[in-house]
Amino acid sequence: MAVLLVLAMTTVLPRVAVVMGSDSDLPTMEPAAAILRELGVEVEVRVLSAHRTPLEMVDFAQKARDQGFGVIVAGAGGAAHLPGMVAALTTLPVIGVPVKSRALSGVDSLHSIVQMPGGIPVATVAIGGGLNAGLLAAQILSVADAGLAARLADYRSSLHDAVVTKDARLLDLGSTDYLSQMQS
Repeated sequence: MAVLLVLAMTTVLPRVAVVMGSDSDLPTMEPAAAILRELGVEVEVRVLSAHRTPLEMVDFAQKARDQGFGVIVAGAGGAAHLPGMVAALTTLPVIGVPVKSRALSGVDSLHSIVQMPGGIPVATVAIGGGLNAGLLAAQILSVADAGLAARLADYRSSLHDAVVTKDARLLDLGSTDYLSQMQS
Protein backbone atom coordinates (compact mmCIF):
# COMPACT_ATOMS: atom_id res chain seq x y z
CA MET A 1 0.00 0.00 0.00
CA ALA A 2 2.81 2.43 0.84
CA VAL A 3 4.47 1.77 -2.53
CA LEU A 4 1.25 2.70 -4.35
CA LEU A 5 0.96 5.90 -2.33
CA VAL A 6 4.54 6.88 -3.17
CA LEU A 7 3.95 6.15 -6.86
CA ALA A 8 0.77 8.22 -6.84
CA MET A 9 2.56 11.10 -5.16
CA THR A 10 5.46 11.07 -7.64
CA THR A 11 3.44 10.75 -10.84
CA VAL A 12 4.11 13.74 -13.05
CA LEU A 13 1.21 15.16 -15.02
CA PRO A 14 1.85 14.71 -18.75
CA ARG A 15 2.74 17.79 -20.73
CA VAL A 16 0.66 19.23 -23.55
CA ALA A 17 2.21 20.18 -26.86
CA VAL A 18 0.69 23.15 -28.65
CA VAL A 19 1.90 23.04 -32.24
CA MET A 20 1.07 25.19 -35.22
CA GLY A 21 1.97 25.31 -38.87
CA SER A 22 3.22 28.89 -38.83
CA ASP A 23 4.07 31.58 -36.31
CA SER A 24 1.21 33.59 -37.82
CA ASP A 25 -1.07 31.04 -36.09
CA LEU A 26 0.24 32.04 -32.65
CA PRO A 27 -2.52 34.57 -31.87
CA THR A 28 -5.04 31.73 -32.30
CA MET A 29 -2.99 29.14 -30.43
CA GLU A 30 -1.62 31.16 -27.49
CA PRO A 31 -4.97 31.06 -25.61
CA ALA A 32 -4.60 27.26 -25.48
CA ALA A 33 -1.15 27.53 -23.95
CA ALA A 34 -2.21 30.33 -21.60
CA ILE A 35 -5.19 28.46 -20.11
CA LEU A 36 -3.11 25.32 -19.70
CA ARG A 37 -0.44 27.28 -17.84
CA GLU A 38 -3.15 28.90 -15.71
CA LEU A 39 -4.40 25.41 -14.82
CA GLY A 40 -0.89 24.27 -13.87
CA VAL A 41 -0.23 22.10 -16.92
CA GLU A 42 3.24 22.18 -18.45
CA VAL A 43 3.09 23.31 -22.09
CA GLU A 44 5.53 23.25 -24.95
CA VAL A 45 4.70 25.55 -27.89
CA ARG A 46 6.20 24.74 -31.29
CA VAL A 47 6.03 25.73 -34.97
CA LEU A 48 6.01 22.55 -37.07
CA SER A 49 4.83 22.76 -40.64
CA ALA A 50 3.41 19.67 -42.32
CA HIS A 51 4.59 21.14 -45.63
CA ARG A 52 7.76 23.12 -44.86
CA THR A 53 9.27 20.99 -42.09
CA PRO A 54 7.73 17.54 -42.64
CA LEU A 55 10.65 15.56 -41.25
CA GLU A 56 10.69 17.57 -38.03
CA MET A 57 6.91 17.15 -37.73
CA VAL A 58 7.21 13.39 -38.16
CA ASP A 59 10.04 13.18 -35.62
CA PHE A 60 8.09 15.23 -33.09
CA ALA A 61 4.85 13.27 -33.47
CA GLN A 62 6.53 9.86 -33.31
CA LYS A 63 8.48 10.76 -30.15
CA ALA A 64 5.79 12.80 -28.38
CA ARG A 65 4.58 10.07 -26.02
CA ASP A 66 8.14 9.13 -25.01
CA GLN A 67 8.87 12.80 -24.37
CA GLY A 68 6.09 12.96 -21.78
CA PHE A 69 3.28 14.52 -23.76
CA GLY A 70 -0.26 13.39 -22.98
CA VAL A 71 -2.20 15.48 -25.50
CA ILE A 72 -1.27 17.43 -28.62
CA VAL A 73 -3.15 20.58 -29.64
CA ALA A 74 -2.44 21.25 -33.32
CA GLY A 75 -3.55 24.33 -35.21
CA ALA A 76 -3.29 25.19 -38.87
CA GLY A 77 -4.93 27.33 -41.51
CA GLY A 78 -5.67 26.81 -45.17
CA ALA A 79 -5.18 23.15 -46.12
CA ALA A 80 -4.64 22.49 -42.38
CA HIS A 81 -2.84 19.18 -42.76
CA LEU A 82 -0.86 19.46 -39.52
CA PRO A 83 -3.48 18.09 -37.07
CA GLY A 84 -4.28 15.09 -39.24
CA MET A 85 -0.67 14.29 -40.03
CA VAL A 86 0.27 14.47 -36.35
CA ALA A 87 -2.69 12.24 -35.47
CA ALA A 88 -1.58 9.72 -38.12
CA LEU A 89 1.82 9.47 -36.45
CA THR A 90 0.82 9.09 -32.77
CA THR A 91 -1.82 7.40 -30.67
CA LEU A 92 -1.97 10.38 -28.31
CA PRO A 93 -5.17 12.45 -28.36
CA VAL A 94 -4.87 15.23 -30.94
CA ILE A 95 -7.08 18.30 -30.82
CA GLY A 96 -7.29 20.25 -34.05
CA VAL A 97 -7.75 24.00 -34.12
CA PRO A 98 -8.84 25.46 -37.46
CA VAL A 99 -7.14 28.82 -37.93
CA LYS A 100 -9.08 31.55 -39.71
CA SER A 101 -7.70 32.16 -43.18
CA ARG A 102 -8.08 35.08 -45.53
CA ALA A 103 -9.57 33.16 -48.43
CA LEU A 104 -12.36 31.19 -46.77
CA SER A 105 -12.41 32.55 -43.20
CA GLY A 106 -11.22 29.25 -41.76
CA VAL A 107 -13.98 27.09 -43.21
CA ASP A 108 -11.37 25.38 -45.39
CA SER A 109 -9.31 24.59 -42.29
CA LEU A 110 -12.34 23.34 -40.39
CA HIS A 111 -13.34 20.98 -43.20
CA SER A 112 -9.79 19.69 -43.56
CA ILE A 113 -9.44 18.90 -39.86
CA VAL A 114 -12.90 17.51 -39.20
CA GLN A 115 -12.98 15.19 -42.25
CA MET A 116 -10.41 12.67 -41.06
CA PRO A 117 -10.60 9.09 -42.31
CA GLY A 118 -11.87 6.38 -39.99
CA GLY A 119 -9.22 5.18 -37.56
CA ILE A 120 -7.31 8.47 -37.33
CA PRO A 121 -9.42 10.73 -35.10
CA VAL A 122 -8.77 14.40 -34.50
CA ALA A 123 -10.99 16.10 -31.94
CA THR A 124 -11.87 19.43 -33.53
CA VAL A 125 -12.88 22.72 -31.93
CA ALA A 126 -14.37 25.80 -33.55
CA ILE A 127 -12.51 28.05 -35.97
CA GLY A 128 -10.16 30.09 -33.82
CA GLY A 129 -10.99 27.91 -30.81
CA GLY A 130 -7.60 27.87 -29.12
CA LEU A 131 -9.03 28.48 -25.66
CA ASN A 132 -11.46 25.57 -25.90
CA ALA A 133 -8.71 23.35 -27.28
CA GLY A 134 -6.60 24.08 -24.21
CA LEU A 135 -9.53 23.40 -21.92
CA LEU A 136 -10.31 20.14 -23.70
CA ALA A 137 -6.68 19.05 -23.37
CA ALA A 138 -6.85 19.78 -19.63
CA GLN A 139 -10.12 17.87 -19.33
CA ILE A 140 -8.54 14.84 -21.02
CA LEU A 141 -5.61 14.93 -18.60
CA SER A 142 -7.92 15.52 -15.61
CA VAL A 143 -9.35 12.02 -15.96
CA ALA A 144 -6.20 10.80 -14.21
CA ASP A 145 -5.49 13.87 -12.04
CA ALA A 146 -7.88 14.93 -9.28
CA GLY A 147 -5.99 18.18 -8.66
CA LEU A 148 -6.36 19.26 -12.26
CA ALA A 149 -10.04 18.26 -12.17
CA ALA A 150 -10.50 20.51 -9.15
CA ARG A 151 -8.75 23.43 -10.89
CA LEU A 152 -11.03 22.96 -13.90
CA ALA A 153 -14.06 23.01 -11.60
CA ASP A 154 -12.78 26.24 -10.06
CA TYR A 155 -12.34 27.73 -13.53
CA ARG A 156 -15.92 26.82 -14.45
CA SER A 157 -17.13 28.29 -11.18
CA SER A 158 -15.36 31.56 -12.00
CA LEU A 159 -17.20 31.68 -15.35
CA HIS A 160 -20.48 31.20 -13.53
CA ASP A 161 -19.69 33.91 -11.00
CA ALA A 162 -18.74 36.39 -13.75
CA VAL A 163 -22.07 35.92 -15.52
CA VAL A 164 -24.05 36.24 -12.28
CA THR A 165 -22.20 39.48 -11.51
CA LYS A 166 -22.89 40.87 -14.99
CA ASP A 167 -26.55 39.94 -14.74
CA ALA A 168 -26.93 41.72 -11.39
CA ARG A 169 -25.20 44.81 -12.78
CA LEU A 170 -27.43 44.79 -15.88
CA LEU A 171 -30.53 44.56 -13.70
CA ASP A 172 -29.24 47.40 -11.55
CA LEU A 173 -28.21 49.78 -14.36
CA GLY A 174 -30.68 48.86 -17.08
CA SER A 175 -29.62 47.94 -20.58
CA THR A 176 -29.02 51.48 -21.90
CA ASP A 177 -26.59 52.49 -19.14
CA TYR A 178 -24.96 49.07 -19.07
CA LEU A 179 -24.31 49.22 -22.81
CA SER A 180 -23.04 52.78 -22.55
CA GLN A 181 -20.52 51.72 -19.89
CA MET A 182 -19.47 48.72 -21.97
CA GLN A 183 -18.72 50.97 -24.94
CA SER A 184 -16.74 53.58 -23.02
